[in-house]
Amino acid sequence: MTRDALTDTRTFWIAVLAGGALAGLFDILYAIISWHLNGRSALWVLQSVAMGWFGRASSTMGWTSGAVGLASHFGITIAAGALYGYTWRQVGWMRTHWVACGALFGVLVYLFMNYVVIPLSAAPFRTPLTLENLTYGFVSHALLVGLPIAAALRFSGSPPSRG
Repeated sequence: MTRDALTDTRTFWIAVLAGGALAGLFDILYAIISWHLNGRSALWVLQSVAMGWFGRASSTMGWTSGAVGLASHFGITIAAGALYGYTWRQVGWMRTHWVACGALFGVLVYLFMNYVVIPLSAAPFRTPLTLENLTYGFVSHALLVGLPIAAALRFSGSPPSRG
């Protein structure tokens, strides 16, 4: 691998990590603030993420499950960034229409997490399929998950494709 190829690969992965980390930060802050307004703590939010692993027991595990929830949340958003980045490198029109593609990707992440991942996990709750849930979920994930990932790749200077 040439020095330029190594630099290009490094730049790409830095953009993926940055986009995924920003998406994770924005999304978890949105959840913490939203639930705080409904009387829930930040720890409760993080434990609710960890319920995917531990089920109801997560709520009795204190900051241990909170830390697992936070790590899981960022792992998911960074993995989402890698998936988007891989596709972004393969599909040229995604780079031209990065705002629309990023927003759509955020909506797809919301749908996948709430209607595939959570039902298959140990979480004792499900997100009801209502217009209100879809509206909040679509808007928040389009703006706070999909767009940061797409923007990080768009403005990274990473080359779009290898061929």
